This record gives sequence, structure tokens and C-alpha cells, in this order.
Amino acid sequence: MPATGPERRPQPHECRTAGHGDTRAEPHRDARRCGWFLDQRTLPRHEVLKLWSDDLTAFIQRLMPEIEALAAGLPPSDVPVRVATVDVGEARRRLREPDVAGPNGETERVKGLARSVVALCDHHGALTGASTCLACDKRIHDGETWLSYDKFSPSGGAVQSGRMHTACASTGRPRR
Repeated sequence: MPATGPERRPQPHECRTAGHGDTRAEPHRDARRCGWFLDQRTLPRHEVLKLWSDDLTAFIQRLMPEIEALAAGLPPSDVPVRVATVDVGEARRRLREPDVAGPNGETERVKGLARSVVALCDHHGALTGASTCLACDKRIHDGETWLSYDKFSPSGGAVQSGRMHTACASTGRPRR
């Protein structure tokens, strides 16, 4: 998480990365935070953008080796492995991009890092078989009961399926 102290309180949308407190990898949580960042319509201040850039860079650097290790244990012809490998390469390319002069260009560069985090988080979930509840955004752990979203969704046979905790089924998927 970016610098803390009495002068600055951490915001709930900020990524937590190695060296800034919580060092556990929780890709589903960090993907949500990146989604928040990508949805912003106003340009962030330079200091805030720098903090996001540092956090996203650290998270990508931590997650890439995990994905590569997961992919190494699977057949190289497996489609999820191939797609994950391509996105790891794209994340590396984005990490090599230099800072851009001006707020618009730098915001776009950092948004590219955020898109890489979201993609890598998705690949991490696909390669580990981890699943996140579509209603509460919490991880569905082994042994927990869950329902496939396409079985009871309002659209009846949703195009994009997912999972929900059985207890969350009556809540439904939140609007985002």
C-alpha cells in the first residue's frame, strides 16, 4: 500500500503490494481495485498516479513468476496456458514502457499496467482453479457450497457464467 501515516490514510481502492504491508497474493481483491482505477473518469493527481504505478509494477513483478510456475506444470498446448503466457509477455512489455510526459499520457500508461494486473489475476484464477463469488466478491474455498450463476441468473443461461456462494444466490449479482 502507498505510504501511510497521520498525514495520509490508505484508501480502500488502493492496491497492497510487497513492501507495503500485506504481502499475500489475493488476485481477486487486487483485480477489483484495478477495476476501480480503470473506471475513474477524472485524471488522478501526479502523486496518486505515481503511487498506483509503483503498486501495480510491484504486483505484476510478484504475480508473473507465479503464473509462469503454474503454466510450467501444465501442457504447453493447453489454451489457458498459452493465453496466460502471452499476457505475461504483454505485462513485461508494459513494465518496460518509460514514464510519459503529461498527465494524459502517464494516466494511459498506468491504466495499461492496471489492465495487465486484471488479466494476470484472471489467468492466475484460471490456472489455479480459484473462483470468486459474483455476488460478494469473496473467494469460494474448497468445500464451500456454490451454484453456477448460469443456472439461476435472471437472464436464464447467462452468456458469461460464474459461481456464487449458495448463501449469496438470493442476493444476485451486483450492478457494477
